[in-house]
Amino acid sequence: ESEANVRELFDKARGAAPCVLFFDELDSIARARGSSGGDAGGAGDRVINQILTEMDGMGAKKSVFIIGATNRPDIIDPAVLRPGRLDQLIYIPLPDEASRSNILKAALRKSPLAPEVDLEFLAKTTHGFSGADLTEICQRAAKMAIRESIEKEIELEKERAAAGEGAMETEPDDPVPEITKTHFEEAMKFARRSVSDNDIRKYEMFSQTLQQSRGFGNDFKFPEGGVGGGTATPGAFAAAQPAAAAEDDDDLYN
Repeated sequence: ESEANVRELFDKARGAAPCVLFFDELDSIARARGSSGGDAGGAGDRVINQILTEMDGMGAKKSVFIIGATNRPDIIDPAVLRPGRLDQLIYIPLPDEASRSNILKAALRKSPLAPEVDLEFLAKTTHGFSGADLTEICQRAAKMAIRESIEKEIELEKERAAAGEGAMETEPDDPVPEITKTHFEEAMKFARRSVSDNDIRKYEMFSQTLQQSRGFGNDFKFPEGGVGGGTATPGAFAAAQPAAAAEDDDDLYN
């Protein structure tokens, strides 16, 4: 049913145009053909073949855009990256300081935060951290605040029980109403980077190598003087001569 599901997906996209098809973890379905041995008779190769066919069929429908994301671009089938398919490759690096600050603010937008917590300083000191790493720090700090609140409530319950029934009539306030800098300092002891410097260099080298292999270089220039101008370079004139001779001998379109 895999190929049928792919056809159904692209049919829905055509029917809902204009729309965007986003494939997360593209390497799971667009792995290089022939590299997945023993997968139920080459089912993976048939799926990628069907995806390639559907991508080619999108040429008549310009209002359907296909986007794929992966952290393993080295195992993507080269046919997927050819012009007319996923031909625009964009390397998205780790977040910079401003982006890290926005990620921290977004992760803590529904959490009671103490005014003493300096998110800008935290963003400055977490160079090389991804969005998931920063979210883990925020979640760990929130859990520590919840744990401290529960422990203090248990202590208050014991004190009220020892004081007698009369002391239990008033509703106590939240002992830990906010996430303080102490919680973040404790959470930073367990902070870790999920992407190493070696991984970053590998991605950057792959991006540069792919751009260089696709680029025409800096050697391409139009001849001076326009079409048929008299100041064209000898190399360009020599390269154009066989084509002109071929047109005189036999033109298949006339």
